[in-house]
Amino acid sequence: MTMLISFFEEFPTLSNLRKLKQVTWPTKLYLAAPSFKEFTIIKAKIKNKNIRQFIYWPILQKKEGYWISPFSERKALMRIFKELEGKNIPVMLDLELPTTQNPLLYLNQGLNFFRNKRLIKKFIQQYPGEVYCAEYHIYKKWLSWLGLHYSHPQIKIIKMLYHSMHHFQDYFLEKNLQEGKRHYGKERFIAGYGTIAKGITGREKILAPEELANDLRIAQQNGIKEVIIFRLGGLNTEYANVIKRYI
Repeated sequence: MTMLISFFEEFPTLSNLRKLKQVTWPTKLYLAAPSFKEFTIIKAKIKNKNIRQFIYWPILQKKEGYWISPFSERKALMRIFKELEGKNIPVMLDLELPTTQNPLLYLNQGLNFFRNKRLIKKFIQQYPGEVYCAEYHIYKKWLSWLGLHYSHPQIKIIKMLYHSMHHFQDYFLEKNLQEGKRHYGKERFIAGYGTIAKGITGREKILAPEELANDLRIAQQNGIKEVIIFRLGGLNTEYANVIKRYI
């Protein structure tokens, strides 16, 4: 089975985007940007013809929570959703808690928790374009309560199964992939793999090429249609050679 192997890029600098020269297969690119305008500027500079689709990954300022959650600064959420009114480009909401960026938000946004949760849900339900939601691998019930998981028949769910950050056994990874397919269907479930480069926290452990090969093998054997690797900036010849075995 052909598997689409895509990339997140949290820091779309010139040096990170140059790694696209090594991408010789059809792919998708999930680009982080603080605004829709900045996303369009970055996207316009990329000429790689192998990119099937660009997905806008909105990020907030660190003081605003950085990621999307009911604990994010309410004005920041409203700003992001407002700028997407009337548009239908693909959007990815990175649903994570602000613990490592600004834990004070648990206090000063606590009163906005339910309003913010409704705001996020309303955007997901009403946005006319494709919506991807990246979420933790923990139980759906807890994620729903925290406003980090939303049910809608059209959205695509990305489960962050970062093997380098969690000591997953093969059976655990396989179980999560099978459950994802069963709950959301093959077309709506996506596996997030990594990490092959550090992210905003700077504490991410790096996945060895042979570990990535094993994870991709498990995804392919379980009929996963798309895997997204975090992140493009870590791509090198070793990783590229591993990926080419599974496309």
